[in-house]
Formats: sequence, C-alpha cells, structure tokens
Amino acid sequence: MSAPAVGSGVPDVSPQGTATLFAAPAWSCPGRANGPHPTAAGHWPDRARAARFYYLQKQAFGGKVAEHTFGVTTTTAPRLNLLRMEEELSLAHLRLSRTTIEQLDWASCIARYDRPHTLFYCDPPYWGTEGYGVDFGLEHYEKLAGMGRDLAGRMIISVNDIPQMRAVFQGFEMESVPIRYSLNSNQPTQRRELIITVK
Repeated sequence: MSAPAVGSGVPDVSPQGTATLFAAPAWSCPGRANGPHPTAAGHWPDRARAARFYYLQKQAFGGKVAEHTFGVTTTTAPRLNLLRMEEELSLAHLRLSRTTIEQLDWASCIARYDRPHTLFYCDPPYWGTEGYGVDFGLEHYEKLAGMGRDLAGRMIISVNDIPQMRAVFQGFEMESVPIRYSLNSNQPTQRRELIITVK
C-alpha cells in the first residue's frame, strides 16, 4: 500500500468510507502551508469539507471560524495531533449520537422547541465585537429578549456586561460574573459577562 500524497494540505476524502478521512492527514504534519485554499472547497463532498474544517479549526488562532489565522506556540506541541484525529472525532460522534442537529436560525429553533420543560442556553456574539463570521445586530438581541418574555420554557443567556445589553434585557434576572479574555495578549484582560435567567 502506498502512502497518500503529501502536500495537498487537505485530505483526499471519497465516499467509500471514513477510513479515507484519516488516511491523508496521518501522513502530513500540521503547518501554515496546509491552511485555507478557498479555490474549490465549495465543490467538495460534505465529508471532505468536514475534514478540511476540522483541520483548519484545530489550527486556527483562538478557534476563530471566520478569517482563520494560523496559531503557533514555541512552548508546546501543535494542538492538532493528526494521529489522534480519528479518536477525537469518534468521541465527538459518541457525544452527539443522541442529538438532533437542526439547520434553523436561532429564532426558528426557539419557536419550534419551546415547551414548558425546555431549557434553552443562548450564547450570542458579544455586542460590539468582531470575528464571529455572522452579522448579529442589536435587533437580534431585542428579538431574543422579546421571545424570552413570551417563553413557555426557561432560558439562560450570556452576553457581555455593557449598558446596551443591560438595557435590552431589562426586567430579567441578571448576574454579572468576571470573565478573562486572553486570546490577543499574554496579559489577560478582565471583563464581565451577564448571565441572564428567564423564568
């Protein structure tokens, strides 16, 4: 059996089975040259796109989904161990095996599953921050607050503790907790997060 080609940067994944998902990465090393190659990714099979996303996400600085930047450290091994890729994905598979994944926007998901016994955890992007890859304007927070007021079930929301968020979620139970931002510097920045409880 010959070794898979090295240098393509993305696993050669075919529909024959999951074994091919792990074949090419096992013969390559994590590196910047294996980073985003947007040319044909949109036309790849789902399994190939999933492998590419996993590969890029494990190496991205701070786990950013949009605008990947290659994260490096001089004191520890790379975060992506290609020899353990199959094991890590198997653990994720086991954890999600009894989960339903919906392709709905957040508001439709809440509307569909709202029942007296439902607990929603909502973790929208921090207001006024960048890099999430989605547009989440103030109107979305206002809609979330409105849905919370009419909710049959219960909801926990976490947002940054700033005056705009306190105004939007006024009337709900709020707790301010410390949170540490540490992605962009060696000196973590202390901030506060609001934990909002609905019903």
